[in-house]
Amino acid sequence: MNSFLKKINIKLIVLIIILFVGTIGLLFNEFGFLKFLRLQKEVNSINADIKKEMDENKSLKNGIDSLERKVPAKIEKSAREKYGMARKGEKSIQVIEK
Repeated sequence: MNSFLKKINIKLIVLIIILFVGTIGLLFNEFGFLKFLRLQKEVNSINADIKKEMDENKSLKNGIDSLERKVPAKIEKSAREKYGMARKGEKSIQVIEK
C-alpha cells in the first residue's frame, strides 16, 4: 500500500510539472498567448490610426469637392487661411509661432 501511494504521488508530481511547463510554454513561447495579446494591442492601435487617416482623407476630399464646386464660403475661408487675405476694411493678422 505504501508503494502504491508513492507511485500516485510521483505521478501527481510529474503531472503537475508537465502542466506547469506546458502553461509556461503556452504563455511565453514564440506563438504564446502573451505575444498574441501584444500583437492584438498593436493591431487595434494600427486600426485606430487607419480610421483617423481615413477620416482626415474624407475631410480633405470634401474640402476639395467644395472648392471644385466653387462654394463661395469655402473659397473665402481657404483664401483667408492660406493666403492671409481679408475683405475691404479688415486687417489680416499673422501669428508667428516660435
